[in-house]
Amino acid sequence: MSGKVGAYGANSKSDTSFRKTWDQKEYEEKAREKDKEAHEAAQLAEEYAKKGKKPPRKQEDLPKATELMQAREAPLELDKNLNKTIVIDASAGSGQKQPGFYCDVCRRTCKDSVRYLDHLNGRGHLRRLGQTTKVVKSTLNDVRQKIAELRAKSAAAAEKKQYDFEQRIKDIKAAEVANKEAEREAKRRKKEEEKQKAEEERNAGADQDMMAAMGFGSFGGGAKR
Repeated sequence: MSGKVGAYGANSKSDTSFRKTWDQKEYEEKAREKDKEAHEAAQLAEEYAKKGKKPPRKQEDLPKATELMQAREAPLELDKNLNKTIVIDASAGSGQKQPGFYCDVCRRTCKDSVRYLDHLNGRGHLRRLGQTTKVVKSTLNDVRQKIAELRAKSAAAAEKKQYDFEQRIKDIKAAEVANKEAEREAKRRKKEEEKQKAEEERNAGADQDMMAAMGFGSFGGGAKR
């Protein structure tokens, strides 16, 4: 009789070959390197402290910039979450949480919008985007083209506004016509109801006259002797 086959095709419950294995020596080497870097950083900080100076920051190996600073295409919307507190996971895997503006590129949280804006315009953030802090110099043709684009945009907005105004006038006139029609219909129905009521009253009076002519009197009065 064959043994029971598991989900991974194993014939024995003790077979755990499908699980991920860890190289203990590799992780021990990484731990030693990390301890060494921490020890060297502590020694350097102690040497600078003796001299009354702050230790230099560790220079991060950023990619070389390949293009000039580019203008942002979308607005930052810094006031989008005004009067709200949003808690974001902090960077570096610390497990802590803190409020502020979070940068996905640099994995950094800024406490307020001013620092966040300074960070976005800073050298480190731009270097991660592959940009330098130098701005493209606009030529005379670029300025003219930009002015033409703004004029076209303004003209389109004015035309749309004019179209909305005319459409609004049409809607108001249509609403007035509809109201007048509704008033006319209400008056017509009221006249018909009054006419029908008057006709019913005339018919009721004619029936009473006919009954009186035929000798049928009122049943409410007493008999005469």
